[in-house]
Amino acid sequence: MADAAPFLPHSSHWGNFTARWHEGRLELRPHPGDPDPSPILGNMAAALRHPARIARPMVRRGWLERGPGPDARRGSEEFVPMEWDQVLDLLAGELRRVKEAHGPQSVFGGSYGWSSAGRFHHAQSQVHRFLNIALGGYVRSVNSYSAGASAVILPRIAAPMEQISRRNVTWDAIARHTDIILSFGGMALKNSMVASGGISQHVERGSMQAACERGAEFVLISPLRDDLPVEAGAEWLPVRPNTDTALMLALTHTLVAAGLHDRAFLDRYTAGWDVFEDYLMGRTDGQPKDAAWAAPITGLTAEAITALAHRLPGRRSLITVSHSLQRAEFGEQPVWMGMVLAAALGQIGLPGGGYHYSLGALGHTGRRMVATPVAALNQGKNSVREFIPVARITDMLLNPGGRYDYDGKEYAYADIKLVYWAGGNPFHHHQDINRLRRGFARVDTLIVHDSAWTATARHADIVLPATVTMEREDIGAAPTDPLIIPMHRIAEPYGEARDDFAIFAGLAERLGCSEAFTEGRSVREWLAFLYESARTALEARGLPAPDFETLWREGPLEIPFAEDDGGVLRAFREDPEANALHTESGRLQIFSPTIAGFNYPDCPGHPTWLEPVDVPTAEAPLRLVANQPATKLHSQLDFGATSQEAKRRGREVVRMNPADAEARGIADGDIVRLFNNRGACLAAAQLTEAVAPGIVNLPTGAWYDPDDAAAEAPLCVHGNPNVLTRDFGTSRLAQGCTGQLTSVQVERFEGNLPPVRAYEPPAALAAAAE
Repeated sequence: MADAAPFLPHSSHWGNFTARWHEGRLELRPHPGDPDPSPILGNMAAALRHPARIARPMVRRGWLERGPGPDARRGSEEFVPMEWDQVLDLLAGELRRVKEAHGPQSVFGGSYGWSSAGRFHHAQSQVHRFLNIALGGYVRSVNSYSAGASAVILPRIAAPMEQISRRNVTWDAIARHTDIILSFGGMALKNSMVASGGISQHVERGSMQAACERGAEFVLISPLRDDLPVEAGAEWLPVRPNTDTALMLALTHTLVAAGLHDRAFLDRYTAGWDVFEDYLMGRTDGQPKDAAWAAPITGLTAEAITALAHRLPGRRSLITVSHSLQRAEFGEQPVWMGMVLAAALGQIGLPGGGYHYSLGALGHTGRRMVATPVAALNQGKNSVREFIPVARITDMLLNPGGRYDYDGKEYAYADIKLVYWAGGNPFHHHQDINRLRRGFARVDTLIVHDSAWTATARHADIVLPATVTMEREDIGAAPTDPLIIPMHRIAEPYGEARDDFAIFAGLAERLGCSEAFTEGRSVREWLAFLYESARTALEARGLPAPDFETLWREGPLEIPFAEDDGGVLRAFREDPEANALHTESGRLQIFSPTIAGFNYPDCPGHPTWLEPVDVPTAEAPLRLVANQPATKLHSQLDFGATSQEAKRRGREVVRMNPADAEARGIADGDIVRLFNNRGACLAAAQLTEAVAPGIVNLPTGAWYDPDDAAAEAPLCVHGNPNVLTRDFGTSRLAQGCTGQLTSVQVERFEGNLPPVRAYEPPAALAAAAE
């Protein structure tokens, strides 16, 4: 009997591991140094040979027969299997046609970048590099669904988001120094389980426990009690969703009214306090933003707000704001106001104190940076000037030539004829999916690289089967993790799947730009090339710096962390003149004349309470929180074991407060219908006191599975909440995603329960297999 294959190192966004393919199944072991491995690793065994995998290139029958053009039948027609040479010839011809007839400004390069932890097989880099070299460019997107508002507002008021989220307060400092943390939106461990580029140690649970045992107080401000782990010992304030700005204003008002704010800090380190204070105290509009004003807005008592404010001064306090707060109407406001509250306390820049945006949102946050990062793949130069904020894709597709505002300027949407998507599933993360379908129906051609039959692949015209990470070689590294991981191939590719680089190399050859795209390097040679910058930097510091072949043979390489210097905010506190911020005043911007000059009513010149439009009504009386799932990263590997075990009767689970369920005759485990004027979906009800009354919580991630015959608007039978969410920007400043919250009604589902078919291959693929 042959010896079993050895366990080989590999990495994923939810953790480093070793694995082997043995006797037809995957065996996986989390990294031995990880104190709290992510359960999402349990999804990976199903990834390699699941029936939902795409086995060979496919082309939509209608596109073949009728040619390129707008087509509402996308997503409902059969696919025709093709040989690789045949489909690459066909695709190269279509790329030539679109470039010659409409120019590269008619091509949208879509990717969300979460397909692999590897530095080379990073689908976003691969597709953008190819489009830049082969076509001369493409219409791009900026910012992210997770942080669309904060990425725009933070550089204007403090520093770039990366500086505030990754080079700021660390978990080590919190465990040692912090006395009280006001966690607006929480720091759920399900979020910090993931990190782009991989992660070897999940430290969040242990750090919170250590801080709690030392005496630090955690205050959770969220409609969901489990947005902090039990180890934090948190006090829960179940605030109404999207009212955090009002609560922050009231806390600040209480401090100012009692003379407890740090006026010396405000005078030295901030700009515009006096203008803001006039608004805060009601001198400009006659309404003081005090605790009595905030109580009916937030659902908290005035006494609770006042008492919380008085617990903050004179202690090492930390204000944290989660991604979730700014994924809602006027999402810029809580990000801005959180900084102002921290400034009023005078704690910004102190170890374990001040202000942190998105702490716990990813495994990267709250950590020190490494001294020698690994280089990323060069994406080339994009000659196309047109772009969109990432969450405005449907607006662009439905409204070519339409105007939109963004960060102080006006732009026009491009007229998109071809969409090239690799490394993402917009039918997971975009809002109002039924509207998105109408947008994709408008283009001439939709091309998708994917490893499985997601809804995005089903709506494509040309589908190219891509490998998953364990079917290829790569190198894993992250700027906040101390390991460089040689990512060995664990199993052979499924069917005829190829990696993105091989697909693009084949297309580049047909388009006459092979040398420019590949630079004459094989995959292994590219890995060595990317590693070399880190190796040279390690060598210059007198640290172990093995060559690439040694790294590949001997396994992960540990690299040192840089010192915890507190980043730009610490340096600014120590010397605000020498280390001025890159804001319009060089200080923390409490009032911004520049933003005020944009004249955006949905984003004034200082933090302001703005009443949301999307609020509960008689027809939709419950607030839906559509947060990130705990059992998968976005929608990746939804068919995996960890994800499937959390579903009930094959549906995603919606959590409800027992009082709301009783009022609707809903019992635990019932299948329910969530609906509003945009769409409807089915989910399995779970009753829990961890969800505040008036709230329902249905995470994203279930593969969109529409029953088009069910009603005027398709019913997603699987439980994707983005059939319900509103596709509207946070404000004219950032145009960020508002998909965290919406209003719905919930009722017990009656009648024949439709089957979930999300993972079934299209009919043509099944016929081809026969």
